Amino acid sequence: MQPITERRSTYFSDDRELLPSHEAIETEYKNRDAWGLLTSIDLHQSDPHIIRDADEIKRFVIELCDRIGMKRFGECTVVNFGEDDRVAGFSMTQLIETSLISGHFANATNTVYLDIFSCKCYDPGETAEFARRFFKANEYQLSIMFRR
Repeated sequence: MQPITERRSTYFSDDRELLPSHEAIETEYKNRDAWGLLTSIDLHQSDPHIIRDADEIKRFVIELCDRIGMKRFGECTVVNFGEDDRVAGFSMTQLIETSLISGHFANATNTVYLDIFSCKCYDPGETAEFARRFFKANEYQLSIMFRR
């Protein structure tokens, strides 16, 4: 296990073998005395039918929370808006007992921008792979940041 030396590390889907293991993330989380973990995932060339379906986005959030052991607080909010075609699409927020999951789904590029922030440690690599499979994205960019 190689320690994560940067405060923020970025990985790409074609470099999955470079992603730190869940054990390495947990160790680094403890060693840094982190208050929280932020994972930002950009999913490129996602399935346009899924990212334009509010019910599918809500289903994703429920399944994601179950996978990473997060307890949802209230209902998932999904709103479609954006006057500028470049940014138009659904935006999503889901409070979790340990913080927040949010996302924006850009129609013009079929790109999904997800942020998962929690003071409970979870596996960013598994989270990114699950999101890639769910939204049928061709690739992703994943950034990990420990918050203090």
